Amino acid sequence: MTRVGFLFDDMFLRHEPPVWHPDSGERLVRAVLALKAAGLWDLLTVLQPRRAGVEDLARVHAPAYIEKIRTAPPGELDPDTFVSEQSFEAALHAAGGVMEAVEQCRIGAIDRAFCAIRPPGHHAETDQALGFCIINNVAVAARYAQALGYGKVFIIDFDAHHGNGTQHIFEADDTVFYFSTHQYPHYPGTGSAAERGRGKGEGFIRNIPMPNGSGDREYHAAYHEVLPGLVNAFAPDIILVSAGYDIHRDDPLAAIRVTDEGVRDIVRSILSLSLPTVFSLEGGYDLDALGRSVVITIEEMIKA
Repeated sequence: MTRVGFLFDDMFLRHEPPVWHPDSGERLVRAVLALKAAGLWDLLTVLQPRRAGVEDLARVHAPAYIEKIRTAPPGELDPDTFVSEQSFEAALHAAGGVMEAVEQCRIGAIDRAFCAIRPPGHHAETDQALGFCIINNVAVAARYAQALGYGKVFIIDFDAHHGNGTQHIFEADDTVFYFSTHQYPHYPGTGSAAERGRGKGEGFIRNIPMPNGSGDREYHAAYHEVLPGLVNAFAPDIILVSAGYDIHRDDPLAAIRVTDEGVRDIVRSILSLSLPTVFSLEGGYDLDALGRSVVITIEEMIKA
């Protein structure tokens, strides 16, 4: 059986945006309960997050921005992004959690991992909070992976919203490949097929915009007909996944129509690449659909 790590901590529940906000702590609670109800919890290696340091964040974020979010009072960072009293600590542990999962893969303790974290990260720019995101967790983890000796990192982002922050952080870098499928046009407005990177990073960004209503068939084509060739050509050492389950047809914040089996198909394709793989939770706002999607992902991770 494949050794699968699962990272969760109550610290992630201490990020408390307003009660009406879609990114509630209940998202993680329901995912964990769904895993236990499915009988999967005892098959997992439960990981504890570390606290990312300022030096870890500084690999991808501007020092002035790090200080800004460290000292921000409770309130609004952007119209969609809020901080509460302990949001910065939660964000440090979210980024540190993905770092910990990467390290556990590196030392051979696990083969792959799922990080049930919040706040999410893929919209966070070098110097700006955006779209529920404060620290770009996957970007921080990618640089940490390279510091540990994973030379080339392939990032897959299947969230319904384009990961503008992740793309911009790595768009001039030929050691990190960013692959994204996302509803387009849609928030945040980036992610056209013409965006391919710049400078030495040109050709290391691949966006596959999905029209409203896209579902299992369109995602199967992207993940089975396009993705494997890109991974084989790039020859990465590790895969990091921005796992956004707002692609599910039941999700209220997007118009993508992937079913439960479509989620399974995407995850199977990613795992068939047979590399160390760390999933990091991004979106997913229908609690039942999110719980089922996490269960499906873990089922596939265990048996792949």
